[in-house]
Amino acid sequence: MLLGLGGLYGAANLISDQQAFAAPLQPPEFKACGEAHDVGTGDRLDVNCCPPVTDKIIDYKLPPVTKLRVRPPAHKLAKDKENLAKYEEAMRRMRALDKDDPTDPRGFTQQANIHCAYCNGAHDQVGFKDLDIQVHNSWLFFPFHRWYLYFYERILGKLIDDPTFALPFWNWDNPKGMQMPQIFDNERSPLYDANRNQSNRPPAIIDLGLTNISDDVQKVVNNLTVMYSEMVRSVNSTIDFMGQPYRAGDQPSPGMGTSERGSHIAAHAWVGDPRNDPYHEDMGNFYSAGRDPLFYCHHGNVDRMWSIWRTLKTDVPKNLNDPDFLNASFLFYDENKQLVRVKAADCIDHTKMGFEYEKVDTPWLNYKPTKKAARAKIQDLASKAQSAKGLFPLTLKNITRVLIPKSAKGKADEVLVLENIEYDTKKLIKFDVFVNDEDDNADELDRAEYAGTFAQVPHKTKGKKAKSNITLRLTELYDDIDVADDDTLVVTLVPRSNGEHVSIGGIKITPSPPRSG
Repeated sequence: MLLGLGGLYGAANLISDQQAFAAPLQPPEFKACGEAHDVGTGDRLDVNCCPPVTDKIIDYKLPPVTKLRVRPPAHKLAKDKENLAKYEEAMRRMRALDKDDPTDPRGFTQQANIHCAYCNGAHDQVGFKDLDIQVHNSWLFFPFHRWYLYFYERILGKLIDDPTFALPFWNWDNPKGMQMPQIFDNERSPLYDANRNQSNRPPAIIDLGLTNISDDVQKVVNNLTVMYSEMVRSVNSTIDFMGQPYRAGDQPSPGMGTSERGSHIAAHAWVGDPRNDPYHEDMGNFYSAGRDPLFYCHHGNVDRMWSIWRTLKTDVPKNLNDPDFLNASFLFYDENKQLVRVKAADCIDHTKMGFEYEKVDTPWLNYKPTKKAARAKIQDLASKAQSAKGLFPLTLKNITRVLIPKSAKGKADEVLVLENIEYDTKKLIKFDVFVNDEDDNADELDRAEYAGTFAQVPHKTKGKKAKSNITLRLTELYDDIDVADDDTLVVTLVPRSNGEHVSIGGIKITPSPPRSG
């Protein structure tokens, strides 16, 4: 149900009161780890994600940095025989630990299980029995995965006695890196995983918009548009990019940021193997994603997006100063098999962690949609749209056009809010949003009317349904489509995947909230 103005203020006061008693999420108790659960039935799965148990836990202190490790783009490693050989040897040794000592937390299966346990209901929140820890769909997404890759990289370096070893990243935001890197497609290599979509092996171009189009040129253009949208155009506040607040005692998955629900989700879905029905293992599901070596290089680029976003000169503050974010903590085994406790605050500056990313072009940064030559005729569009009144909750079975009143006439500083998006967590969910779109060709995203996206990778948890909200900034879009003095807009919702399994509770346009938080 959409809240009225009084309801919104009431909810804001309630949230404020809750935050007064809130606390940061605490790391799980490994001794209390359970098994992952099937999302549909609640039955326990035949997958044990739980890590080895130890009584000794220390607070991790970042070691002094004498020289930064430089993470390279993976597509360049095919010609860098020396560093490719190091990477493959490290992976061989990590995989060998699965047989030589299955309980070694540095083994490949144990490393993959980290993602499974933190993402699929194996860990309960400390002090909140049967309330899952979930490191996706919130502001914990970036810090958790940065720490995860940090230790994974250090373990690989330790196994080959090379402290300078740097994990490559899959440079899918640049046309030169928009194929699955060749080094992962050698069936004789320890980097290979048979559980991938065979149609998307090189030279296939990744589809970050998940539009399923065949035109490679349009795919590249769409990809650059998606990147600009999720990094700049759709981001109205810090949490729009980082994800919604998630504190101790909160229900999991309060809401994803633009990058997590955009390129991150798309790459998971694009690589996952549709022959493995219904979850598309390995990359197509959170519980199994870590079984594919490509996962870690994919997340290297996701992490790189965080580091790039923090340098962008936009009007959105880049720091989250909430102590419940900064003091959120996780447990990992380090390269010496020592269980350590880490905090989000200690991973904000990646250079203090001893690594940086090789400088490569970011063509999407200047890939703004072309302004419309003529403004849309809102009266004509409105005649083809439905009134929002009585339409919601809406199951998104088909493309739907909705007439929405603005909070103010013309080029106001506003956001589009989609509320109570309820979806089946075991399905890949994806839909796109357009504003005042006169063109029925929804496969082309490089248009001024494209406002943003919502997506969700399937994952196995104790609950079958999840709810989320998204906020899309409209300020730059208004300039590009010229809303003049219009007081209504037509919003077009385009289902891309399993629209029949997603319900939207309400939609509205509101004045822009504060940029921070």
